[in-house]
Amino acid sequence: MAVYTKINKKDISYINKKFKIKKILNFKGIKQGIENTNYLLETKNDKFILTIFEKRVLKKEIPFFMKLMDQLNKSKINCPQPQKNKDNGYLIKIQNKTACIVSFLDGKDKKSLNLKNCYDVGKMVAKMHLSTRKINLSRKNSMCIKYLNPLLNSIKFKSKKFAYREKFLKLNFKDIKMKWPKKLPSGIIHGDLFIDNIFFKNNKLSGVFDFYFAANDYFMYEIAICVNALCFDEKKSKFYINKKKVKNLIKGYESIKKISIKEKKSLNILCRGAAMRYFLTRLYDYTNTPSTALIKIKDPREYYQKLLIHNNLKTYKDYLK
Repeated sequence: MAVYTKINKKDISYINKKFKIKKILNFKGIKQGIENTNYLLETKNDKFILTIFEKRVLKKEIPFFMKLMDQLNKSKINCPQPQKNKDNGYLIKIQNKTACIVSFLDGKDKKSLNLKNCYDVGKMVAKMHLSTRKINLSRKNSMCIKYLNPLLNSIKFKSKKFAYREKFLKLNFKDIKMKWPKKLPSGIIHGDLFIDNIFFKNNKLSGVFDFYFAANDYFMYEIAICVNALCFDEKKSKFYINKKKVKNLIKGYESIKKISIKEKKSLNILCRGAAMRYFLTRLYDYTNTPSTALIKIKDPREYYQKLLIHNNLKTYKDYLK
């Protein structure tokens, strides 16, 4: 979540006219995240999230995200519920940009997950995967390693901090693409399960949100994203893989849905691919985000370190012991 588009009282009045919600008394921009503009809206008794879709999200794909969250709610996956407007649709225009309102999830994100949290996340992801297999929706994952060439080519390596990473990146990218697995079990995945997209209440997982990278892809790629995002510990700006967290994440997942031998054999290359994806997207944002945007830029070097760690691991067992 982030704030690129600044709204005013006139916009709030328009939202109130378009949606069947009580008068909005307060609104506040949410700084976390990097993709879309988000605001917390407060009425007397309820809270909502206003999302204004920015350049990276294609207008034609937004209905997919709305329908997905709607269907997941019906499957009892605790995630934001898109609110229907008075025209019985989900979307409106704010400052000539497409926008939606979703329900507010109760809870808070955590700075780091304990072993039980990792188990619970694994369990929730497996339930989500079983649910999405039955949902008749489809969207190509434009952030899969196979489609990241344009992003890599658009990165400006002029910054002294990252200039010497260019050769490393290009060699790794070529190798990962060449070794990318084929024909693994697949369906709709969340695609961006970072710690700030998961809420806990009283140390229990209360819900997941930010589905705007959801797409059809390998279920195991989702686990690889989770390993990168949730199973590393940081000490003095250095990142270390926590294999107990990986083990608990997978144990939780397999308590609901089994992982095949072929999927397990692919874990390392998928983890490398996920680390490459986030290294590239963060590098792009670091060099292209406008200075006027109210946004916290995430450090690309985190995923350089993680990619190096994955490069020194090989087998599925290497992630558990």
